[in-house]
Amino acid sequence: MDIATSPLALPFPAMPEIEGVTLRVARAGYKDWGRCDLTYVELAEGTSVAGVFTKNVCCSSEVELGREQVKAGRARALVVNAGNSNAFTGYRGREAVEQIMAQVAANLGCTPTQVFVSSTGVIGVPLPKDRARAGLDAAFAAAECSWRDAADTIGTTDTFAKGAMARAVVDGKTVTLCGIIKGSGMIAPDMATMLGYIFTDAAAEPGFLQQCLSTANLATFSCITVDSDTSTSDTVLAFATGKAGNAPLSSFDSPGADAFAAALNDVCRQLAHLVVRDGEGAQKFIEVRVTGAVSDESAHRIGLAIANSPLVKTAIAGEDANWGRVVMAVGKAGEPADRDKLSIGFGGVWAAREGLPLADYDEAPVAQHLKGREITIEVDIGLGDGRATVWTCDLTHGYISINADYRS
Repeated sequence: MDIATSPLALPFPAMPEIEGVTLRVARAGYKDWGRCDLTYVELAEGTSVAGVFTKNVCCSSEVELGREQVKAGRARALVVNAGNSNAFTGYRGREAVEQIMAQVAANLGCTPTQVFVSSTGVIGVPLPKDRARAGLDAAFAAAECSWRDAADTIGTTDTFAKGAMARAVVDGKTVTLCGIIKGSGMIAPDMATMLGYIFTDAAAEPGFLQQCLSTANLATFSCITVDSDTSTSDTVLAFATGKAGNAPLSSFDSPGADAFAAALNDVCRQLAHLVVRDGEGAQKFIEVRVTGAVSDESAHRIGLAIANSPLVKTAIAGEDANWGRVVMAVGKAGEPADRDKLSIGFGGVWAAREGLPLADYDEAPVAQHLKGREITIEVDIGLGDGRATVWTCDLTHGYISINADYRS
């Protein structure tokens, strides 16, 4: 099935090489498509790794193994298979992952636990071991490739390649962070919601890198939703090769630690937004801003109730300023709210304040705002100082068309 590029797509950025990171792609043939579907990344010895993984209890063997491997904090390679998630495949799926880890470890002369594997695609079909083996052999012999090639290769229903970068000054050294991500559907904020990989030449101890990634995740990947469904394979990994030459970051007392954490958060935010922009069938990018809640956590849950509401999302798709649907979503969130203190707005224009429609409300500027691609919904709960921002997209016929035909 051919899928048109999302109208919300952004161009792939210029991204420099990261010392200690070597990218290669190959075609394993996991699906009948005429492109590469296996990404192989070699990492310098001593590379630190951190990760966040799906909370879906029916997760893949890749996720189960990755959760354990990341505790050791070191990585030498990453393998990403596209077209087959290898989830819900029992012992056969795990054997396939262990075979990949062993094959890469033998090639690099490292331990299998330093090889991280991700797979994405159809659930319930064991990853073919013969294709995985041949695909890796081809990847070992392949020429180095670009970030764009790697980003294209990890995609499934994605309509455009997604990448982001940032820089920071750490201990007098300029460090670079580059990230790629795939994600379009089965996106819900229950950890990370896609496959994403961030690489930096900074030197960072695994514990500090994990602290930074976990914090960034809460403000970025865990604040997006496309369809409220959390994948069995969701993974975000961060790798730090240490080649920039800075004194290793070990805590926020380390020189440049704040700058590094801010840069990592920036990359995560960019990548998270790109996933929403490529939401299956999406025509509009929606930012939901919640203020006045009893706590930030409460505001976050209210924001998600709005962002996940099919009625809100279809109203935005139809360019209908139906603020009553937003009221409904606030009320069903299960969080403290008072009908008579609630205020709702679109694009900076309040439609209702403190429980009542504004007498002088003019829907014309709101209607014009909803015709655009970038939509904002503002909600003031009126009870406290809690605030949160979440991001989603509209719900169109395109989402149904893509997912009704996903396995073909």
